[in-house]
Amino acid sequence: MQIKRALISVYDKTNLLDLAQFLEAKQIEIVSSGGTAAYLKEYNIKVTLVEELTQWPEMLGGRVKTLHPAIHGGILYIRQNSEHEKSVSEHNLKPIDLVIVNLYPFEKTINQPDNTLEKAIEQIDIGGPSLLRGAAKNYKSVIVLSSINQYEDFKQAFSSGELNTQKSLEYAISAFEKTAHYDQVISSYLHSQSGNLKQENNNQAQKINLNLNLEKTLRYGENPHQKANLYSIPNQETLIQSIKQLSGKELSYNNWLDMDSAWNLINEFETEIPACAIVKHNSPCGVALGETVSEAYDYALECDPISAFGGIVIVNQEIDLELAKKMHSIFLEVIMAPSFSPEAFELLSQKKNLRLTQIPLMKEINSPIYKSIFGNGLLVQSPDNLLLNSDDMKVVTEAQPSEEDWLSALFALRIVQHIRSNGIVIVNGNRSVGLCGGQTNRVNSVKIALEQASDLSSNGILASDAFFPFADNIEYCAQGRIKTIIQPGGSIRDPEVIEAANKYKIAMIFTGIRHFKH
Repeated sequence: MQIKRALISVYDKTNLLDLAQFLEAKQIEIVSSGGTAAYLKEYNIKVTLVEELTQWPEMLGGRVKTLHPAIHGGILYIRQNSEHEKSVSEHNLKPIDLVIVNLYPFEKTINQPDNTLEKAIEQIDIGGPSLLRGAAKNYKSVIVLSSINQYEDFKQAFSSGELNTQKSLEYAISAFEKTAHYDQVISSYLHSQSGNLKQENNNQAQKINLNLNLEKTLRYGENPHQKANLYSIPNQETLIQSIKQLSGKELSYNNWLDMDSAWNLINEFETEIPACAIVKHNSPCGVALGETVSEAYDYALECDPISAFGGIVIVNQEIDLELAKKMHSIFLEVIMAPSFSPEAFELLSQKKNLRLTQIPLMKEINSPIYKSIFGNGLLVQSPDNLLLNSDDMKVVTEAQPSEEDWLSALFALRIVQHIRSNGIVIVNGNRSVGLCGGQTNRVNSVKIALEQASDLSSNGILASDAFFPFADNIEYCAQGRIKTIIQPGGSIRDPEVIEAANKYKIAMIFTGIRHFKH
């Protein structure tokens, strides 16, 4: 591909001088305007002003300069197309073979603490995206560079004679990705500033433009033969970027899944109360509160020490040396905490395969939950973050829970919504003693959780993520000497279930809220 004339219009001038000098050495005419032209002239780069091609002055404070047929005609015309060649000759248009553009920093602007809507509006680039899209559309005739990271690659391809149509297509795809991302960030921001404009279909968005940013290429997916990447949604919560891996080997796809589950669970508890959760295969296997995080860890580990092997541990306070010594003695995949004491970090980082991650807590996220289905479908729902307290619930049995039982019941309820359905949680005081989920019938979940709890189920509190469909569950709870049950209620057999609870003097609380987690 021949390049005789290049149009340069950039906001970020990083490495621009080196590229311009390269083009000048190759005897490529440089066309530019505004701040870019002034910058190049400052370094004695010969520049043809856009106004010389358009015969029209830059106007409206720079809003209109490249939006002209003399520019876009030179970019969009198809070489060797007789009709296009005729128009170019008739209107004396000069071909533009290379377009180098980066855009106004809209995303950076809206993330500044002093940003206003007016400032953001002024950082919406109009001419830049038009130039990029025009050049990208005509990639068989025009090269488009939309990122400073492409400059060296372009120079090498040019010098080695590898600047062909395939390379130009790669640049074009990158340009369209850039403009798509840019438009998505703008539309998302303006929607957030719109005062919740009412939309069709019960205020639901008719179109969702995710346009994800690649954060990491992972070693593999759930299994070694699967490829996987980590993406983030632009201009939303930036928790992904704030997670710091302090040591250990690279985080895997499964690690990220488990970490997400652990983080969502631990945020059920205020940071003032030491809490610990252990997660394995995306499911909790131990959750506890304590006087210290070290005590909370002990209780969480006691719930299911076998499952904790190779699991992920998260605590909501700093890990000190005392806790680090306990963690050091068993095999763990990941340890998550808001901070590590220097002594704790020194000890735990000796394990080269153990990932230590620093992660912020109590950061409320109300972003939608997405799940892909059937290859190209997407289910979208709001998060299950409805806060409940005892005032929202009712006791439906003759037996009444004590104040201590209420606290334990609310503790169990916070855990059960993070258990796969059919989810059952048994707690004794401030620690879980029996957990089960993922079963296809609820009675099996009850039986497994009771078996895991063993003698600790006596006088324990049992939480269920959904209603009990039959009274047989209560029979098993009675055998395990469960003292109080908290569940949504709502079954057609609720009277039978309540009657069974009364028979065994078990207190039962109805929340009215289901917490299925599929």
